[in-house]
Amino acid sequence: MLQIDKKNCFVQLGTFLSQFSLDNSTKNEAVLHNDLFYDEFLALIELSQSHNGWFTPEQVFFAVQSWAEALKEENINHWLSNYDFSNVQPKTIGLILAGNIPLVGFHDFLSVLISGHKAIVKTSSNDQKLVPFLAKYLISVDERLADFIHFTEGKLEHFDAVIATGSNNTARYFEYYFKDKPSIIRKNRNSVAVLNGKESHDDLVNLGEDIFRYFGLGCRNVSKLFVPKDYDFQPFFQAIYEYKDVIFYEKYSNNYDYNKAVFLMSNFKLLDNEFLTLKEDSSYASPISSVFYEYYDSIEDITVQLQNDADQIQCIVSNGLIPNSIPFGQTQKPQLWDYADNVDTLAFLISI
Repeated sequence: MLQIDKKNCFVQLGTFLSQFSLDNSTKNEAVLHNDLFYDEFLALIELSQSHNGWFTPEQVFFAVQSWAEALKEENINHWLSNYDFSNVQPKTIGLILAGNIPLVGFHDFLSVLISGHKAIVKTSSNDQKLVPFLAKYLISVDERLADFIHFTEGKLEHFDAVIATGSNNTARYFEYYFKDKPSIIRKNRNSVAVLNGKESHDDLVNLGEDIFRYFGLGCRNVSKLFVPKDYDFQPFFQAIYEYKDVIFYEKYSNNYDYNKAVFLMSNFKLLDNEFLTLKEDSSYASPISSVFYEYYDSIEDITVQLQNDADQIQCIVSNGLIPNSIPFGQTQKPQLWDYADNVDTLAFLISI
């Protein structure tokens, strides 16, 4: 029997996804199996907010477009060029997916299949529809993929290794429960931005994208700013005014009102623009609708601090102030080779 061309299956999926965008979803008759899937997927996107109030059409369309770009053939080729799958013995990999942002677990799903393994997938209750739909499309491209994909609502069983994503609390449970299996266990992480006051207006507008995309729910969202002692926050507030409409989403607005009230009752000093609060705080994890900030004495000091706290940080954003930092506005556009927690998922899957 001919081997399944899994790369081609995902390229076809990317072509399918490329039809969908917030302002201009356009059906392309040349796309494989469009007659079966196009209208159904468009309806699923529009209904996603009824399954999860944070999954507004705007946010789901953004995630879909991001994956359409990632699954272009040249991107997949570049990603896979550093790996040798010739000695992979197919195993069954249990996947426990997060659901904080749309399709957040899809990279693990893709990695398992493209490396030659089978996936048993337990979706998050917050994102139960999108990944199974994309799996259904993949199986329509090559029905033999059905033997490699299984979704379960119950306990994970009969697997050889596991990749699980959850909170710090659930990670402790995962580490105990899966202690006898090869595993990648992901915990809470947050992203930070390091500013020096020389950022342009456009830089700060782009920083707003890093803060507000997906309402700040992702581990790649900036939840903490590091600023010099004399930092003027006025240009920052002027730039992020472009995102003022976020307050019209009821779930975000409720979080803003609640968290602001909690801060004020505790007599914390706040900077506030009526849709985002800034609070001086040493923690990395700020609540929705708030960003923490901390002053630094020198770039050298903050570089050392971030290195020491690397296990708590997903992304660092800056204008090149910190080694290996990401440009403003790019945190929610990871490449296939930008691994969560800097753990190489494909290397792990090849090694088991």
